[in-house]
Amino acid sequence: MLKGRFLREGYGQLYLILLPSLALLILFKYVPMGGLIVAFQDYNIFQGVRGSEFVGLEHFRRLFSDEEFYRVLGNTLIINVYKLLLWVPLPALFAILLNEVRQLAFRKTLQTTLYLPHFLSWVIVGGIFVNLLQTNGGLVNDLIARLGGHRISFMVEPGYFRHIIVASAMWKEVGWGTIVYLAAIAGINPQLYEAAMTDGASKWKQMIHITIPGIASTAVLMALMSLGSVLTNSFEQILVMYNAAVYDVADVLETYVFRNGIGQMQYSYTTAVGIFNGVVGFTLVVTANTLCRKFLGKGMW
Repeated sequence: MLKGRFLREGYGQLYLILLPSLALLILFKYVPMGGLIVAFQDYNIFQGVRGSEFVGLEHFRRLFSDEEFYRVLGNTLIINVYKLLLWVPLPALFAILLNEVRQLAFRKTLQTTLYLPHFLSWVIVGGIFVNLLQTNGGLVNDLIARLGGHRISFMVEPGYFRHIIVASAMWKEVGWGTIVYLAAIAGINPQLYEAAMTDGASKWKQMIHITIPGIASTAVLMALMSLGSVLTNSFEQILVMYNAAVYDVADVLETYVFRNGIGQMQYSYTTAVGIFNGVVGFTLVVTANTLCRKFLGKGMW
């Protein structure tokens, strides 16, 4: 009976469509987990996993006693939490504003303009911001000089660098994030707006009492999904844009892993850092989801 229902309702075809994605997930996400054993070994590339000496939690002890690790962890949290605080509201705000544009051609032009930076690599985006902010010949510094100010070395000044990182990330990704919120707004029952207009509600009140509550669950979902990568979402951007002058405020866990793992061949130690990242990300997502379900009644699961 169950088999007949399975075939009759088309589940077989749906699972066939799912198979390629499931295979890729298993191949690139679950199979590599076997390599986590490296974090508990003194791994040697010539001896391999089976021949390397088992050292237990030695690399984790080193990790939590390393002052540089805590500095890098602090930088990672500051930069990525800063991004997260803007990443949740800004796409929602832009989506609400776009939704209010009634001229279709103008709306499509705005959407295309906002989406375009997402398709540029961080190498291109980094080059754009470096050229805009360079001390001599940069558009921003030329404008400051014309207004009577002093030129600023933005890219080598620690006080500005984190703001540049966050601003460039928002410029690149906020437009893409609006897609999710526009879909959420499109799913709101239009009769709610009609009823509000009949009662004399202004556009502002419609936004406060209908649009924002209607996309609240989407905002919670976006925040929860972002929390999982709060320690691991800045590598390409910072690798392209940082320099020795701003290491103290710009060096994050992923660049730290890259430098120690690839540059100094400390594979076991950097694998331990990777495990730490994963455990923290998992804990944040589960905790935040539990709190959201308890206090807001909404969550990812």
